[in-house]
Amino acid sequence: MLDLKFIRENPDLVREAIRQKRETDRVGEILDLDGKRRDLLRKSEVLKSDRNRIADDVAKLKRQAGDATELIAEGKAKGDELRGLEDELRKIEDQLNELAMYVPNLPHSSVPVGAGSGDNIEKRRFGEVKTSKEFDFKLLDHLTLGEKLGILDFARGSKITGAGFPVYIGKGATLERALINFMLDLHVNKHGYTEVFPPFVVNQASMRGTGQLPKMAEDMYHCETDDLYLVPTAEVPVTNLRRDEILWADQLPTKYAAYSACFRREAGSWGKESRGFLRVHQFNKVELVKLVKPEESYDELEKLVADVEEVLQALNIPYRIMLLCTGDLSFSAAKCYDVEVFAPATEARDGWLEASSCSNFESFQARRANIKFKRDAKSKPEFVHTLNGSGLATSRLMVALLENYQTPEGKVVVPKVLHKYAGFTVVD
Repeated sequence: MLDLKFIRENPDLVREAIRQKRETDRVGEILDLDGKRRDLLRKSEVLKSDRNRIADDVAKLKRQAGDATELIAEGKAKGDELRGLEDELRKIEDQLNELAMYVPNLPHSSVPVGAGSGDNIEKRRFGEVKTSKEFDFKLLDHLTLGEKLGILDFARGSKITGAGFPVYIGKGATLERALINFMLDLHVNKHGYTEVFPPFVVNQASMRGTGQLPKMAEDMYHCETDDLYLVPTAEVPVTNLRRDEILWADQLPTKYAAYSACFRREAGSWGKESRGFLRVHQFNKVELVKLVKPEESYDELEKLVADVEEVLQALNIPYRIMLLCTGDLSFSAAKCYDVEVFAPATEARDGWLEASSCSNFESFQARRANIKFKRDAKSKPEFVHTLNGSGLATSRLMVALLENYQTPEGKVVVPKVLHKYAGFTVVD
């Protein structure tokens, strides 16, 4: 969330960020409540001063054996009035905090202004991009391949649970596990992340800490009896590992890598690019989370993207890096790169599929989750900057792998780096 003082002093800047992100402008309501809050604080201070003065006068009269009855009654009236003001102040502060939760993060100055995905900027790409027409055999899409090879079963997943809950079978299940283990090993052993295996359900405070609540409540799976949420991404439990903590500067950057299943209702978006793995309610992901010093966060964002890219380079899967414009930027992010893989048999979006988003949230999440650091024993605590990125999500990565590595015979060659994890070289 944004600092209330910042909103008060920069209302036009905040309104422009809200407009660029296509969110609802609540700045007027916030400023009105903030004015009432500050007025109540001033009145409270006056009442406290009066009450303290009366208490001193009562004590003085009692020492002189005087009658303090009227002063005591006046002090009681001041105390009752103060309690009423404090109750009103708490209600206003609760309203303010709730409204502030709906104010998005400000886009970084390097983020291009745009209305939506059509205004994103391609920064670079890797690998040979061949469309389906450029192959000398008829390409099968991932769903057809998966069913033909008996490695994916969306129909039985739908029977067990519902649409958007895939089942991996045989070599499909092994290949999924191989991808997860390969990515974790790469990020932990080469890139220096600490592995975390977090809970797959979190409490409301955790969801608020990373910005999923209250804004995106309808997209989350909520267990009402226990008031717990299925994680939409490991970003939520991993970032909240340090909620309400103060780190030392020499602990930064703190880097975590975590596998989790991810659960998203995605209310209102079903039916869009929904065939097979293109839009599912449950999928697997290796997530990368960083807590860093503010002055280092944008260098760390570039490093984060490079770590994700190395996965795709090792798998030799074509991809491109897209810098998101303001209109396509998430509620909490200040800057974000999408990593899109190329799947030649998938017609949606001309074969380009988002497999990772790498974001810098600056202090937006840290302020909500109260994650701070101290530069030394004498310095005041500061909010860290938080970053995260999928390193990567396996659902769309699996689409690209199956479609790029298929053979004319309808088999799928396993990328070399996965051989030791999968135990086989061909899916047939």
